[in-house]
Amino acid sequence: MESILIKNGVVVTLDDDHHWWTNGQVYIEDGQIVAVGDFDETAYTPDRIIDAAGNIVMPGLINAHHHLYSTFARGFTPPGEPARNFQEILERLWWKLDVALEPEDVYYSALIAVMYAARAGCTTIIDHHASPSCAEGSLDLIEKAFREVGLSGCLCYEVSDRNQQGEGIAENERFIKQTQAADDDQITALFGLHALMTLSTPTLERSAEIAHAHGVGFHVHAAEAEVDVQTTFEQYQRRLMDRFLDFGIPSSRSIFVHGIHFEAREMDLLKTTDSILVNNPESNMNNGLSVTPILEMCARGVLVGLGTDGMSSHMISQARALYLLQRTYRRDPRVAFVEAADILLKNNRAICNRLFKTPRGQLAPGQLADVVIADYVPFTPLSADNFYGHLLYGLSFARMGTTIARGRVIMENGQLVGIDEAAVRAKCVERARNLWARIT
Repeated sequence: MESILIKNGVVVTLDDDHHWWTNGQVYIEDGQIVAVGDFDETAYTPDRIIDAAGNIVMPGLINAHHHLYSTFARGFTPPGEPARNFQEILERLWWKLDVALEPEDVYYSALIAVMYAARAGCTTIIDHHASPSCAEGSLDLIEKAFREVGLSGCLCYEVSDRNQQGEGIAENERFIKQTQAADDDQITALFGLHALMTLSTPTLERSAEIAHAHGVGFHVHAAEAEVDVQTTFEQYQRRLMDRFLDFGIPSSRSIFVHGIHFEAREMDLLKTTDSILVNNPESNMNNGLSVTPILEMCARGVLVGLGTDGMSSHMISQARALYLLQRTYRRDPRVAFVEAADILLKNNRAICNRLFKTPRGQLAPGQLADVVIADYVPFTPLSADNFYGHLLYGLSFARMGTTIARGRVIMENGQLVGIDEAAVRAKCVERARNLWARIT
């Protein structure tokens, strides 16, 4: 693996001591960051030198909840009447699309989305997959896409009883064993579950048994819409977090996605079990859902992360949406600005550092060499004190010129390295057209 010296950059370390260099350097070797700051570059003999030319150099971004399989929904109109609520969105779009996926669709939908993540400066993705007609081996296809682009991924399969009881359990177990045996830390695994409203007691028991035996956490949707809460209570007379606790699902390595309709007591249970809550503001708005009580969760000390839920692979726009949505909902222009940026830049890395062995999300010695250089030279003063304003109002629209993942340059001058982007896009158009024709 080549060694790299990045020089002449505005180095935004995002480290615990808030180090900042207006003309700094980063030295990378063997996939890790070795030195950061204003050091004597003659102390190192890099294989290559990258001139940041005054642009921002910062850690690679992290997506804490994605659905790569949903990529081919862009531009698709489901047949029939438009969905009127969340249950109908699932039934008329997503549960028709996922069951129509074929192996090549799984691979190419992941590949193009991971490519666009790299383009947006995102270097680690926590994904949640479903393809009922080709579940077996599907996570291998997604892993292949990650390795070809060069990003890190935490993968799982969405277990649900909606097609057949326990569908996906075997794929989760197989992949968890495979990743633990490989132990290379580029690809890790969680145990995926859809939501309690589609999970029976036998399925939850078996899923929990396997996950606990292998020491992994869960990745599950929870309280995204009222139907999840209502269905669970009608069938089991339990609130969602109580039923999760029945099976030992909450933990420091378990991700609960959405949490819009969690009661105050359930938020407290998230905190006491040290569980993770991931917000997806653009997706929630797109589905016409309520607003997640993010600020209340933060006040309770819940580790709140940020994802895209398949809407895109662009993370800075999600932070921008989070804070704008919270301000609109509360009709208060004083809130959520700092929280949104912290959730993206600090909380997402804390989540990742529970799921991967190699720390990331800071430019500091010993960290994974995930580094991005934004094509962004500001036209107003830039400093450590106002970086969040430039993040949400400038970098949100800037092109990432260079992306380094795991110590390897995977994009430079805005072009992905070693990938025929035009050929991949053409193949995706072909696969998406065929997929749409199968959805009735």
